[in-house]
Amino acid sequence: MDTLAHSGNPQRETPPLHSQDNMPTEPLVSIVMPCFNAEAHLERSIGSVLAQAFTNWELIAIDDGSRDGTLAQLQRFQDGRIRVIGQSNMGVSGARNTGLKQCTGDYIAFLDADDTWSPRFLQTMVCKLESAPDTVLAYCGWQNLGIEDNRGEPFVPPDYEGPGKTLALLQGCRWPIHASLTRRGAIECAGGFETSLRIGEDYLLWMEVAAQGPIVRVQEVLAFYHHHEGPQATDNRALAALDTLKAKQIFTARHPDLVRKVGRTQVNAAVWTPVINQASELYWGGNLEGARPLFRRALLAGQGSMKDKVRMLPSLLPLWLHRLAVRLLTR
Repeated sequence: MDTLAHSGNPQRETPPLHSQDNMPTEPLVSIVMPCFNAEAHLERSIGSVLAQAFTNWELIAIDDGSRDGTLAQLQRFQDGRIRVIGQSNMGVSGARNTGLKQCTGDYIAFLDADDTWSPRFLQTMVCKLESAPDTVLAYCGWQNLGIEDNRGEPFVPPDYEGPGKTLALLQGCRWPIHASLTRRGAIECAGGFETSLRIGEDYLLWMEVAAQGPIVRVQEVLAFYHHHEGPQATDNRALAALDTLKAKQIFTARHPDLVRKVGRTQVNAAVWTPVINQASELYWGGNLEGARPLFRRALLAGQGSMKDKVRMLPSLLPLWLHRLAVRLLTR
């Protein structure tokens, strides 16, 4: 994992949110945007940053070895608050860590190159954190756009702060990466993004940040996830489940005190029940190859009911033999 040195950046007085007068020389908010073959989306995503009512920000855009015109498109934006970094491909976590090393703001937000914010996102989120100095992170509601079923409805998540916070966060990632604003020091203390994770990297970071102090909810839909043609990070459900499991295992290994506080039985249920459910969904949907590695992980960890274990046991066999067993059992 890339480790980010804490800079000890002191707190600054926040200027009036709608005023450009007496603007500090350093931005209050740093926005990190990893970009890979994102040329078609940058006008919309960066446009949503330029449209923010809160103007005291810097945008650090990292072209992560794109093969299209992403770098050239980034360089067309004529705004001194936008900094562009080009690098060879390191993956999304590596790109974000590159951006984090360049951040100068007290607060950090992440916006993927194909997503957007409401014009009030930064204003509202900064106000929330400024009004609660002990909090480490603010999160808000979001909406999936470009999707037809009920997953496209606006969603405001529950208030997770309280005695059940750790268990609730262990059950699954509770907000997308662009629906939060985090104190820079909390991200530095967490060490940035775990580069061995391809999908669950933000989830692990949120758990690490939330373990440091209170989090606070903004009860508004201010972030938008745009579904579009072409591959997106969460398309591979088996990989997403495996990386989410790995993120949970990394977190629980780092925080045995929290595991003891919550209780091993409840932690195991939070970690493994979603894995078994996702594997079963893939299995009954005909995706045996996707289900097998999840079944094997759960089985070898001794997790699941006896009925689950009977269904999972053939995953230890070679694939051809597993397929044969499925055909025999489903006749």
